[in-house]
Amino acid sequence: MANKLLLFLQFVAVATLASCVSVPEKRATGGYVQNPSGSASFTHYSGCSQPACGIAGHGYTAAISQLAFGSGPGLGPGDACGRCFALTGNKDPYSPSYSGPFGQSIVVKVTDLCPVAGNQEWCGQTRSNPTNQHGAPVHFDICEDTGGSGVFFPSGHGALTGTFTEVSCSQWSGSDGGALWNGACIKGESAGNWPSTGCGNQGTAP
Repeated sequence: MANKLLLFLQFVAVATLASCVSVPEKRATGGYVQNPSGSASFTHYSGCSQPACGIAGHGYTAAISQLAFGSGPGLGPGDACGRCFALTGNKDPYSPSYSGPFGQSIVVKVTDLCPVAGNQEWCGQTRSNPTNQHGAPVHFDICEDTGGSGVFFPSGHGALTGTFTEVSCSQWSGSDGGALWNGACIKGESAGNWPSTGCGNQGTAP
């Protein structure tokens, strides 16, 4: 009788432990890698008025690498659209000995895609090779037209590495433009931080 009671108590203990083990939540559909914080690389570009999300921003904006954006060229907005991120640069990959000063940390809204094709050095992250040539899993291409690059990059240093953290878009200083086409989406601005869903992902990750 004592042995049966002991076996029963062991079974209950194992079952209780199993119920407490959480299954990791799937962060992104389509194989995309979308984390709310981590290391990143940064460059800048101009011509931001026709972004892949379909809505331009009047404030600091950026394109994000395809593996994090959540869609491919021509497939429409990805789940990164409308999300806001605090960016901090702390190293120049081309001048490793440079120790500063660095520019300001800024909050950007993602409105555009940096595709793998044609951007292998910075936005070439894929499922099989999840970091770019500078070891960064995520890349932000900061829009020059809205002023973000001017305060983020120190003079003479147009590429940096550092960190990113997803933040509430209440911390972003700017306003949204109108929809440029049907299907435009920036729902990430009102969604919870990843892994919450905003616009959703399209297609499969590179």
